[in-house]
Amino acid sequence: MTRGSQRGVVLIMVLWTAVVLTVLVTVLASNIRLSANTALHHRTGTLAHAQLMGAVRKAEMELMMESMPVPLGVMENVDDDELQRIPAYRFNGQALSLHYPAEERVRIRIYDHAGKINLNRIQRDRLQLIIEKRLGGPDADPRQVQELLAAWSDWTDLNDAPLPSGAEDEYYAELDPPYTVRNNQELDTIEELRLIRGFDELFKDVDLEAAFTIYGNSSAVNLNLATREALMLLPGMTEEATETIIAYREQRDIRTITELGALIPIEVTAEVSPWLGFNTSSFYSIYAYTEQEDSSEARQAYLQVVEVRSFSSLPRVYKVHPYAQLPDYAPARIDIGELPPLN
Repeated sequence: MTRGSQRGVVLIMVLWTAVVLTVLVTVLASNIRLSANTALHHRTGTLAHAQLMGAVRKAEMELMMESMPVPLGVMENVDDDELQRIPAYRFNGQALSLHYPAEERVRIRIYDHAGKINLNRIQRDRLQLIIEKRLGGPDADPRQVQELLAAWSDWTDLNDAPLPSGAEDEYYAELDPPYTVRNNQELDTIEELRLIRGFDELFKDVDLEAAFTIYGNSSAVNLNLATREALMLLPGMTEEATETIIAYREQRDIRTITELGALIPIEVTAEVSPWLGFNTSSFYSIYAYTEQEDSSEARQAYLQVVEVRSFSSLPRVYKVHPYAQLPDYAPARIDIGELPPLN
């Protein structure tokens, strides 16, 4: 091999070595960058999770403090008529300023389950009214209504004998995937409603978690706490009446059915009043989320359903959902103006 050939071979080897080293350095730099980005995102995610969990703990403390006796002579949150707003009514989904503030941009919304329709306390005739409303009101097909009621009864009764046009294990065993009927008077979860024949289609566009509850012993719905989803399911309620109620309670508590009758059409009041009450419950849904930088409405949040038994013990947790759908918490979509003084 000539001297020139040797130099050419050496040059080629040097060039290949440089190429290999360049590739190795590039790959190593990419791996380091990927690792750094992964660590950064992990740190950011961990910090955000810790902030949400801290906010949930503070929300629990807020609920515990709510059950404490109010000191004598304390008058806070008074409206324009010199009437004290009922503090417990603030747990209707409005963004809260907690006594122990959450981190900046972390938002807490609390829903008292007295503002939802209780599936485990609903009577058959009232369920029928909801079904009829969902199927078109006066235009509802009576046969379809009875089939849905029979399916509900077979799901919640204590036997395996199907009612006429009902559904027991034989029907559910042929589904894909198959499952068995509950045969228990109480549902274990809200989502279980979608397992009952026909009910998934009936409520296909309804946020069940926002509209219904399975907790507590009351069958009444408190208008001061009611979610928009629950209001829209109540017989007689229209979208205009729903938005009027939400606009009104943003300024003043609804304290009597008579007051409601002056607010919405009397025929609507007459139809919906049997469903209503003014009690609160001890069950709450706590939603925690980070507000978007573009100020758009959040759609997803960390959810925790709790029961508050006293101010001296931590709430009992019944459900946790890290990616729950938020109820419709938008302000009233109509303007009723400034309310006149009460007589």
